[in-house]
Amino acid sequence: MNRLNEILERKKEIRSMLEGNAAVDMEALEKELRALNDEQTEIERRQQMANEIQTGAIESAPVDKPGEMQARKNLFDSLEYREAFMAYVCRGTEIPVELRGNANTTTADVGALVPPVTLNKIVEKIESFGELIPLVNRTSYKTGMTIPTASIKPTASWVAEGAGSDRQKSSLDASITFGHYKLRCAVSVSLETEVMTLSAFEARLVSSVSEAMARAIQTAILKGTGSGQPTGILTTAAKGQTINVDAIDYKTLVSAEAALPMEYESGAVWVMTKKTFMEFIGMVDTAGQPIGRVDHGIGGVPERTLLGRRVVLTNDLPSYVKTLKKADVFAFLYNFGDYTLNTNYSIGIKTYEDNETDDIIRKTIMICDGKPIEYASLVKLTGNVA
Repeated sequence: MNRLNEILERKKEIRSMLEGNAAVDMEALEKELRALNDEQTEIERRQQMANEIQTGAIESAPVDKPGEMQARKNLFDSLEYREAFMAYVCRGTEIPVELRGNANTTTADVGALVPPVTLNKIVEKIESFGELIPLVNRTSYKTGMTIPTASIKPTASWVAEGAGSDRQKSSLDASITFGHYKLRCAVSVSLETEVMTLSAFEARLVSSVSEAMARAIQTAILKGTGSGQPTGILTTAAKGQTINVDAIDYKTLVSAEAALPMEYESGAVWVMTKKTFMEFIGMVDTAGQPIGRVDHGIGGVPERTLLGRRVVLTNDLPSYVKTLKKADVFAFLYNFGDYTLNTNYSIGIKTYEDNETDDIIRKTIMICDGKPIEYASLVKLTGNVA
């Protein structure tokens, strides 16, 4: 009698004991029964594998060499994948099948997934790029989810013991839905050097990709249409908070500050081009003192202010000229904590040749969306030409 038959016989005995009227130790029988079940499962599994090998239904699995098991667990972090990724980007060499795993690296739109080591550097560069991206609120919600605005920008109120708080009115809807917009940046860079080291390649790729993507994201934060791309801050403004400007003067600054509600006073910053700022800084008050000031911060970086409020410079707005129309925003006040950028930091890359120019193009793809949670802190300055 083999061991499997012994197990089946013992399980019959336990069943008889449980169905009888005699007193039994339930905990001991339960423990024994679980052990028998585990042993039976193991025996049956071994027998099944032996039968499959005999019939040719299964092949013996290759034995991993030392270190290969850990590399499989961290496939995209492995040195092998990073080197294969470098060869794909520089020379168009196909990523080996064994290094692709189950990732979608063979689709028509994505040639390879950026290794996590390089990806983390790209994300860090994007988030620290320029002046605007570091100021916005960043999340990583799943696309398509409807999220209450209170979950993104919560508010607090005083209530009596045992009582709830009233719902507060928001300038937007009670909830928002982040879309699944694809950010595509095509960068033409020379990475074909045969003697390039892995570290040099990753540094060059990070610099090229992060700058291109960051510029696209920063432009969308300001002027995105919301159709196929994030919704920009300048798409609308609260009533009475758009000021048509005839000339750059002290009254313009005072009117903008007056239009900013008191509850949004803290955190709001000016955004304009450097040329527009220099128009403001050239103004003087009645005592001949400059209205705008530029001081050197602790790190030696210029700190620009207007009436004590920080000024952030950007090239994504037009500079002020007298011919600007009423639809042309050349400067604005806004608290960037009221804007949320939702990003799926999983970047793919595809290498292809431009048939018209014979240039080798590296196309990077990332999923990104952004929306203003509040508009009440937005004050826009526009031209005054109809």
